[in-house]
Amino acid sequence: MLVSPYPKTSHWLLVVPALFLAVFLALPFGVIVYRGASIDAFVDSITNSNLQRVAWFTFWQTVISTVLTVVFALPVTYIVSRFRFRGRNALLALITAPFLLPTVVVGTSLLALLPQQLHYTAISIIAAHVLFNVAVVVRVVMPSWAHISPELAYAAHTLGASTFRTFRTITFPLIRPALGFATTAVALFCFTSFGAVRILGGPAFSTLETEIYFRAVQLGDLDGAVAISLIQTLFLAIVLYAWMRWTRTSSTLAVVHSHAASPSRTSHWVAIIIVGFASATAVIAPLIAVAYRSATGWSQVWSRSTASSLFVSVRYAIISAIIATLIGTCIALAVAYSTTSTRVIELITSLPLMISAVTIGLGVLITFDTSPYAFRSAWWITPIAHSLIAIPLVVRIVLPLVQTIPQSLRDAAATLGSRPRVQWLTVDLPLMRRGIATALALSAAVSIGEFGATSFLTRQSNETLPVTIARLLSRPGESQHAQAYALATLFFVFSIGAVFIAEVTRNKRNITS
Repeated sequence: MLVSPYPKTSHWLLVVPALFLAVFLALPFGVIVYRGASIDAFVDSITNSNLQRVAWFTFWQTVISTVLTVVFALPVTYIVSRFRFRGRNALLALITAPFLLPTVVVGTSLLALLPQQLHYTAISIIAAHVLFNVAVVVRVVMPSWAHISPELAYAAHTLGASTFRTFRTITFPLIRPALGFATTAVALFCFTSFGAVRILGGPAFSTLETEIYFRAVQLGDLDGAVAISLIQTLFLAIVLYAWMRWTRTSSTLAVVHSHAASPSRTSHWVAIIIVGFASATAVIAPLIAVAYRSATGWSQVWSRSTASSLFVSVRYAIISAIIATLIGTCIALAVAYSTTSTRVIELITSLPLMISAVTIGLGVLITFDTSPYAFRSAWWITPIAHSLIAIPLVVRIVLPLVQTIPQSLRDAAATLGSRPRVQWLTVDLPLMRRGIATALALSAAVSIGEFGATSFLTRQSNETLPVTIARLLSRPGESQHAQAYALATLFFVFSIGAVFIAEVTRNKRNITS
């Protein structure tokens, strides 16, 4: 039987998160169900030939995007997991940077890179999804792959096994749980992609996410948009449930430090050079294209409207990061300190993963648009929506740290006469501080790049930078497009620099610890 280190506080920790999620997530989703649960709306949506075409495109581009992402990511994962070489940190920063960028920026960079005939095609959308999601596979699978002892491969080769057979019989079974999680996450990201599809899809290609926005905002067909939201949410719930079952029956290898070795063979250096050069080129090429196309737009980057968008984005990021970190940390502590089953809490914290950002924005829009809850025009409703999207990330960052705190440290503090509050402040909080800081930074990054929910809730006086970029690209004129490319270039440079600094700092900390 589990013993809670803080039995008097574990239940109270859920009060504020439960109220927050009930008001800003459960209530809007309930309104969506109420508005779209009619049989007529479902029948009209399912039998609509245009929607069937959109749903089919959403499905097959998700499959192809996911497969190509895994295919391109595995060679990169191999070289950064198994080898230590000069430029490894820079390569990891380059690969990770697109994932931290707003999808609008990734779409904009490919719009600048690809030839005119590939604009507004399925190829451009799939290319954006691959560029955006390669970092997911690399970052998730890399710890498991790095943990595998090279002696296993050496033994297999000694017994006559080929490289492919060694990978199939030894490496793949050991990385399969992590690869399964990464593949599921990539599929969800591709299925719910919004910004890249809006920029690169044009009028010919639309996904369920963009169709929800088109029907709700441009056609005024809220009933149709709500029905599509429900259909998509049901699909996401099924996929997420299957993934949760997978994680319960599969185990991953825990790793603290990566034991990468220096390359010892010519074949190793050939693989590092080819894969590293190709990967770096795939990221740098869009950056160069965007920078080139932005040559005439820098003079307008710091215009009054752009400066206002930057201020709004930073303000929203700070507010949403604080809210998401507080709520997510309370949920993580409640789960870690609970003595009963946490499946209900796990389900509640997974709701933002089941409900896409566009559906969250639509739900907030139609729920808080009428008296006495006319909050739609309030500036704070947008960072609230951003925090809902970031809360699951916070929980999954903080929870493992809390669960690994040794109970012996708390017992020692209690033996010295410390009360529970003092125990938590002197034992738990210092060990959680680094994880909380990471969660705070990631929540801010989510807010800055969020585009789906923001598209429903933003106002012209409170535009965020991704919305400004999309607006500039939608207008005719080279000067407008150049300004959008300049903003995208800034996003690229800051993202790559931030990841590189974080990677170097982490490696130095691992060496000294």
